[in-house]
Amino acid sequence: MRVLVTGGAGFIGSALVRHLVLEKGYDVLNVDVLTYAGNLASLRSVEDKPNYRFLRADISDAGAMARAFSDFAPTRVMHLAAESHVDRSITGAADFVQTNVLGTFTLLETARAHWLALDEDARDAFRFLHVSTDEVYGSLGAEGLFREETPYDPSSPYSASKAASDHLAKAWHRTYGLPVVVSNCSNNYGPYHFPEKLIPLTILNALAGQKLPVYGKGENVRDWLFVDDHVRALDLIAERGRLGETYNVGGRNERRNIEVVERICAVLDQLVPAERPRRELIEFVSDRPGHDARYAIDATRLETELGWRAREDFDSGIEKTVAWYLENEWWWGPLRQSYAGERLGLVSPQAA
Repeated sequence: MRVLVTGGAGFIGSALVRHLVLEKGYDVLNVDVLTYAGNLASLRSVEDKPNYRFLRADISDAGAMARAFSDFAPTRVMHLAAESHVDRSITGAADFVQTNVLGTFTLLETARAHWLALDEDARDAFRFLHVSTDEVYGSLGAEGLFREETPYDPSSPYSASKAASDHLAKAWHRTYGLPVVVSNCSNNYGPYHFPEKLIPLTILNALAGQKLPVYGKGENVRDWLFVDDHVRALDLIAERGRLGETYNVGGRNERRNIEVVERICAVLDQLVPAERPRRELIEFVSDRPGHDARYAIDATRLETELGWRAREDFDSGIEKTVAWYLENEWWWGPLRQSYAGERLGLVSPQAA
């Protein structure tokens, strides 16, 4: 198996690369342009493996993608490269459209040309997995779950750009026959997570005795998925998922944001006691523009068709995540020098 992974230096992408190289023994080409969130240090455990190689390239660069496909000859593409932070999309939407929409288009066209040139057996074996988010579905009320048939209703520039890329991927299957499968996941967390997102930011701010910002009243609900559970699901979906279908990946671990922050504080207080309970550092701040109230995934299709189950519940996953950050300052320390946790995504009243 020869797998071309895009975005493999990012959070989920690097976890996937480690899984494919170390646990599955696949030949992997990691294509990543190395934006601020791409970090080759996350791949230290595979960088010297003979079945791993890295290419620094932009998925929007058609020439570079054509050369990558020609040189590596993948039997599977797992497309994770994306701008992914909602707050950053609010003040810098252009990058999200460029990478998530136009980059996906370029990759689909390159994959289609490669696929059409294969012999019949190789064409039958080829797969393109497009990895997306539950945010494309918009916001849930107090009840209900996102299912694969849920209409799209994106709220942010980020989720709108991912919705567009999902539609492109499905269209390339329906129009051209490209063997595409799509996955939509809930919020991921775990080791090697860039510290702009809620969980790593809270861990590192709490360790430093800094304020723990919580949007609004902390009532927004997310379904949390441990990243290693997610990448096992992606491998299964790429291998055995029905072509043209979508598979939702969720951990069945709904938590209000305030509950997430309080749980992190409790775990840290247990592992690294401080003078005061760290929950006293919590500070409610103005809400994010267009902040969706609740996400929750129904993963029944994935569980029944492919036999996947999340191995971590929220408590076990958070304990592993906090312990990892305590033990791996070598990884996150340099990142805190370039991003110290300042608020992102603020819109002035004139621009709102």
